[in-house]
Amino acid sequence: MSNVNHDRIVELEISGHKRPFDIDDPKLPKWIDDAALASGGYPYDDKISKDKYEKALKELQIELVKLQFWLQASGKRLMALFEGRDAAGKGGTIFSVRAYLNPRSAHVVALQKPTETEAGQWYFQRYARHFPTAGEIVLFDRSWYNRGVVEPVMGFCTPQQCGKFLEDVPQFEKMIVDEGIYFFKFWLNIGQEMQLKRFHDRRHDPLKVWKLSPMDIAALTKWDDYTEARDRMLKKTHSAHAPWTVVKANDKRRARLNVIRHILQSIDYEGKDKDALGEIDPKILGQGFKAL
Repeated sequence: MSNVNHDRIVELEISGHKRPFDIDDPKLPKWIDDAALASGGYPYDDKISKDKYEKALKELQIELVKLQFWLQASGKRLMALFEGRDAAGKGGTIFSVRAYLNPRSAHVVALQKPTETEAGQWYFQRYARHFPTAGEIVLFDRSWYNRGVVEPVMGFCTPQQCGKFLEDVPQFEKMIVDEGIYFFKFWLNIGQEMQLKRFHDRRHDPLKVWKLSPMDIAALTKWDDYTEARDRMLKKTHSAHAPWTVVKANDKRRARLNVIRHILQSIDYEGKDKDALGEIDPKILGQGFKAL
């Protein structure tokens, strides 16, 4: 079902206990299933109901269409970055944002690894060429923040390159904001057991198995390394002009609703229906490292 190469069983350190995990076993271990939703300090015991979610999402997506019309009429630009661990729900959140927008002016950017030419360029260059023009929305499924977390953990950049990136990026993002672009940075945060559950779901679902990459498997034993890199990155690159919005994403539905609400509440677009937006849940969405 998959061409992913990996050791059959890995031993993981979780909450101070060593646990064997066999991603090829079709049966999800009970200890993962029992702990997944609550992992990482998630604040709710249950997921939001499908009916409640779909009703709220429809109202928010109507508002997103209004926002897009206003951006096109005013010539304003919007850009959002979606970051997080593998299986955090970035792609699904982006899909919910873009589902009913005109694709001619709402673009998703999910770049492959750099080409030889791109590797020799200024680091931000290949991302900057995808920035929005007047009236456009651009949603990055991972972004230049690869250099803040993924690359140093997996050995794809040197410590010096990562350090320079962390020093440079606040200045780079100030130029974006000073240019007048509405700019959002989302970190979708999930617990370790929830990540394992989603990896297992991908491995055994023929419609999702393409989402499970060799990088995902390699990251299984690097949870703590990713945590350290994430924390350093959030502390160094959270700023007044380009703050990080942290979203607790064990429940994908709550995460999506709050991400969309945050975008809509941040912009004074024509025809805004404040009643339709609802309220942001402060247990799910917060600002900066302290929101983890």
